[in-house]
Amino acid sequence: MTTLFFGELLLRLSAPGRQLLLQSPALDVCAGGAEANVAVGLACLGHAVRMASAVPDNALGRAVTGELRRHGVDTCGVRTLPGRLGLYFLNPGAGLRASEVVYDREGSAFALAPADGWDWDALLAGVTRLHLSGITPALGPNTAAAAVAAARAARERGVPVSFDGNYRARLWEAWDSDPREILTRLVGEADILFGNHRDVSLLLGREFSGDGPERRREAAEAAFDAFPRLQVIASTARHVDDADSHRLAARVDARGGWHQTDEVLIAGIVDRIGAGDAFAAGVLHGIAHGIEAAAESGLALAALKHSLPGDMSLFRQADIDAFLAGGRDVRR
Repeated sequence: MTTLFFGELLLRLSAPGRQLLLQSPALDVCAGGAEANVAVGLACLGHAVRMASAVPDNALGRAVTGELRRHGVDTCGVRTLPGRLGLYFLNPGAGLRASEVVYDREGSAFALAPADGWDWDALLAGVTRLHLSGITPALGPNTAAAAVAAARAARERGVPVSFDGNYRARLWEAWDSDPREILTRLVGEADILFGNHRDVSLLLGREFSGDGPERRREAAEAAFDAFPRLQVIASTARHVDDADSHRLAARVDARGGWHQTDEVLIAGIVDRIGAGDAFAAGVLHGIAHGIEAAAESGLALAALKHSLPGDMSLFRQADIDAFLAGGRDVRR
């Protein structure tokens, strides 16, 4: 049971502590990337995972690939190609100051890789799921075409596709793109969608009335009607009090019903980046046991990720169990 992840590997450079970028001449560095974050989250939970990507043949490319291997991700599908490694810079939030991301990804080895240069027969061999996100097609025409080809190749081979909307307006606006058309094609190949009513509104070109759970169910039913292959939609509802205190709930909709968790208070936030990827890992981890298990494990990993610096969820099943049992004291 191996899941293949296709997407860009990145380095994140962030201001230390709660400083502004370059307030002092230092940056904290860690590996990341939306699909890679989900892959690591699942690997830490004992799943077999494989990464398909492209990095430059230099110290930066070797560093991010090595970080994935260190956490149990099979990197045999990571190629070295001309170009650079994509970067992004993080201005961490504090109090009433929100976090801010600055992308520096143009001309990366992954973005420049020819769309027809991926051997999907080889990459999908022995794979039981393909996971994609909306960040990959947002990077440019090459990656958009490659993502669509990957999803189509998986469907033709009977491999289910999970897709995380991850809409990034700044990336789509950097080139002559049609995000609605491209994302519609990708969601049309998926059986699991990570997204909320706003993502469905973008896809279907309509708004949804109501409030809270009713609006989400209306959007889910519209998506199920529009995309026959789609079976599950997973999302979170986040209420931001300030940079240090959020309230979070998880929801999983299926064709036959839905489950929404209670809201949890997340205080003393260390790092919220990657929480959505942790949620996706938790849902994929729990979905074999039903939508309730998927929602609960997704919420657990997402909430726990806020306690950990860096982009990746590094938690085990015991951490999920302790969270769901309400264990907040020292475990000895």
